[in-house]
This record gives sequence, C-alpha cells and structure tokens, in this order.
Amino acid sequence: MLGRKLDIEIFGTISEGSIYFGYYRERGMNYKVYILTNHKLKTSEQCIVIAEEFNENSSTKKLVASPLGEIFYEPEIRKRVAMAHTEISHMICLYEKSCGAVVFYRSNDSIKYLLVKNRNGRCWSFPKGHIENGESEKQTAAREIKEETGLDVHFKADFRETGIYHPFGRTSKKVVFFLAETNSDKVSIQRREIDYYRWATMDQAQKLCKHENDIRVLEKVSNLLETAN
Repeated sequence: MLGRKLDIEIFGTISEGSIYFGYYRERGMNYKVYILTNHKLKTSEQCIVIAEEFNENSSTKKLVASPLGEIFYEPEIRKRVAMAHTEISHMICLYEKSCGAVVFYRSNDSIKYLLVKNRNGRCWSFPKGHIENGESEKQTAAREIKEETGLDVHFKADFRETGIYHPFGRTSKKVVFFLAETNSDKVSIQRREIDYYRWATMDQAQKLCKHENDIRVLEKVSNLLETAN
C-alpha cells in the first residue's frame, strides 16, 4: 500500500487541522486510515499512503496518508498518530530523513576527512542518522556523529547540502549534510552501527565514495576548504 494514491472519505477529525481519520477496504482487508495535514480537508480527499503498519498477523491494518504534496517523516507521524490515543509499533514509511556531516580534522597543515562504513551499507560515506522528534537538523547531525564516532564537532556556517535517493522499494530518503570540524582524530565507533572508519585526504575520499550525492558534496567541500588553504 505504501506510496499508493487513494480516494479517502473523511469520517472525522481527531485534532482539527492536524489529523483526520477514515477507512479504506480492499479485497476483504479493512484499513483504518489516519490523514495527516496542515490544512483543513474536505469530506473526501485524494491522498498518498505515507506510512503503513507492518503486522502480518492482523486482518486490520493502520495506514497513514497525507494529501498530495504534503510530506511527513516518521517522528512527526508518530507524534500525530499518538493524538488518536493509539500507536503504530511496526511502521514502514514512504519518506525518510537523515542528517549528518562531512567531518574534517586539521593536522600539520593538512586536512583529513572522516569516512565510515555502516553495518548495513557497502559503501563509504559520512556519519549520519534519522532525525528524531523535536530535533533540528543540526541537532540530529551532532547527536549521530557523537553516537557513531564519539567525536564532538562544531559546524561551519552556511554549508548545507541535500540529496534524495531510493534505498529500497518506494521509500524516498532525504539526506542533509553539513560541514563540521573536530579537534580530535580519536574515533570510538559504535559497533552496532559502524563496521569501519578511516581518515582520508580529499583525493582518497573522492575515490572511496561511490554515491553520486556524496561525491557532489565532497566537491562542494573541496571548493570551500581546499581552495581556502
């Protein structure tokens, strides 16, 4: 159901202008649908399914939808669905958002960049993670860097690069990268998240990174830092 467009009849509102509810029936399955919006809805709306309860043992599943053009990520979805005095324990989402940073360290007039390889990933990239409810993008990036590497960082102003990719199925993932400097090269990796790390020169990093968006971000960093030296 994830990513499907449905014509949903609106039965009522739980929190005016925040969450509505309705039902959708297909092939003997009943779906309770929560509709998230920042606008007032009509009695029926064409919506896209943005989250789905993952429960193979239930004949009644919950869906979360939003009007076309409105995007909500998991922390906000859970927060609003909780207004209905319910929860979705196992959820898959159409839209995901992660925040992280290109972390660099200056030593002996050279600059090294931190690359990590996640346990579920096959490519070198930068420390990042999912945004949590109530966090700003930079708060998420700082928390994830600290959790994954043990490093404290400070961000360089006016650097923010985004990318969109599709890791699996219909899921669309937005990644936000900042630029951050650390005063230490002593990394302590989070073993349940990270398999390997390494400090690399810009040339090495550009060769090791395979994702087009990561390479583009490194080019931006190179133009900003390397030319400044």
